[in-house]
Amino acid sequence: MTDIAALKKEKQDLIDKMLEMQKQFIDYEHEHGVSGKDYWASQDGLLADYRQEYADMANRVVDIAHEIVGSSRI
Repeated sequence: MTDIAALKKEKQDLIDKMLEMQKQFIDYEHEHGVSGKDYWASQDGLLADYRQEYADMANRVVDIAHEIVGSSRI
């Protein structure tokens, strides 16, 4: 597998995981409701690391996209 192919696969895997996380969040929100405090400061369950994990994956997707086309974020 070429470097570009590996990057594309990693990017797609991250996107797939992000979509699954979104689905889990929506299901959780429908079942339990989510307050602003829960979303921003929860230390329990699904929401404990959700925002940071999702943001880290989103940033990696952007970085990969730049690597694939040979550009940079700056």
